[in-house]
Amino acid sequence: MENFQLYGNIEQGKNFLESIKSGRFLFSFVISYTETCEVPGITFAGADKNSIQFTPPADAEYLHYGYCKTIDNIPMTPDGKPTPGLLTKTALESASIPHLTVNAGSKISPQLPFIDTGVSFGKNISIEDAMTDSQVSHAVDYGRIIGRSLASLTDCLVIGESIPGGTTTALAVLKALGFDAKVSSSIPNNPIELKNQIVKSALERIDSEHPYSIIAKVGDPMIPFVAGMLSSASSVSNVMLAGGTQMAAVLAFASKIGFNEENTAIGTTSYITDDESANFTSIVKEIADIPAISVNPGLQNSKFAGLKAYSEGFAKEGVGAGGAIISSMMKTGNSASKYLELAEKEYDRLFTSQ
Repeated sequence: MENFQLYGNIEQGKNFLESIKSGRFLFSFVISYTETCEVPGITFAGADKNSIQFTPPADAEYLHYGYCKTIDNIPMTPDGKPTPGLLTKTALESASIPHLTVNAGSKISPQLPFIDTGVSFGKNISIEDAMTDSQVSHAVDYGRIIGRSLASLTDCLVIGESIPGGTTTALAVLKALGFDAKVSSSIPNNPIELKNQIVKSALERIDSEHPYSIIAKVGDPMIPFVAGMLSSASSVSNVMLAGGTQMAAVLAFASKIGFNEENTAIGTTSYITDDESANFTSIVKEIADIPAISVNPGLQNSKFAGLKAYSEGFAKEGVGAGGAIISSMMKTGNSASKYLELAEKEYDRLFTSQ
């Protein structure tokens, strides 16, 4: 427990951790896409506009194979900082936690077996609606079906995501639903002005207070899909939303369509909860009476600059890293220093084998 920090409903957070300690975990990785990420300067998830679309499927492949098939190397920043998938993979493998991939709007399909939802990718919210209302409805319905099925197989369903540019659509959704959100970014100098500009132009198009219509105008496909998963899964099992800002937006929308708060927690890294340019924990508290569990994976002590960078504000979270690490530590009893040792081993394997 000493590696975790609890926020929001702390009592429930303790009970949640206690109830999942001896249980089975299942990690579901939802990949998606919003063309909003193609606005120059908005994200670090890929070196350029064309390569960004390969990030979600490549993350999925890396989790499965330890290497990628759709691109040559694992997703990383132009200067060699690896995808947060490295943190997730280390966590899942060290605890033998099974995982599967769900395609809920990724532009490119991964080269591995995955659950296909027929959900299409989201459009660029700075210039047009992300989706139609019926696409949102489809995403929610399919999310509900898959959420219930997966939750029935496990004691704790952990849901992670990969959607480049997703913090911007998340910001738009939170603001549209009435929350004064300030969100994190994959880069230390959070491009706040650019995000706010995009969000402002998107919010001007909202003409209905109906939650589905709001998501259709300014959201992305991952949000209604994962909210659908949460709404059904939380009625049969514990659910941990693994992520930061994007999962806060999922929670905000889920609070409109209904979910079981007693079985729900958000799991993230301390790099999100400590981010002073964002207000993650207070937003979660405002949305729902659930715990936010934060883990410090100790990357500030890493001998590798690429891992240390996470503690200095790069990426911070993604690919469900925080939730995966929390689950892994709960299942194995590993400390942060043991986890770091394993993450460094994986980093070493990736960068000495290339």
